[in-house]
Amino acid sequence: MSHLFRCLILTSVFAFAAAGAGAAVAADAAAKALIDQLTRQADAWDKAIVRKDREAIAGNMTEDFRQIDAAGNIENKASFLEDVLSPQLRIDPYTVEDFEVRVYGDVALLSGRTRMTGAYDGKAFNTHYRYIDVYVRKNGVWRVASVQITRLKD
Repeated sequence: MSHLFRCLILTSVFAFAAAGAGAAVAADAAAKALIDQLTRQADAWDKAIVRKDREAIAGNMTEDFRQIDAAGNIENKASFLEDVLSPQLRIDPYTVEDFEVRVYGDVALLSGRTRMTGAYDGKAFNTHYRYIDVYVRKNGVWRVASVQITRLKD
């Protein structure tokens, strides 16, 4: 093998390696941007629930949305909206702890813990729970399709 041929092969190998590294950096940046987008979207949904913004809440949900609550009951989109928009319910602003986003193609799992206070029918409540929200991407738009919550002891 000639010296020139070996140099051409090595140059090609290094060029492919550099291109691969560049693609990996671009993929990492795209993944970070998506995680940032889903984080902002989840936060906006939480804030819409607190302020009882029907349009913003419903707009972030798939039509076949389901929630499994802490007691194992299943809510659909209509019943979830009815519950969170009830005039008897007041939810104080809350924060999410241990928030994590994991993306698998067109599905993303958003999970964390929340301590929530408020009142229902004039009676104060204070809950602490762990949750997982399943977001799906359809036609380029991410929406929450499923929520499951588990009550935690303080």
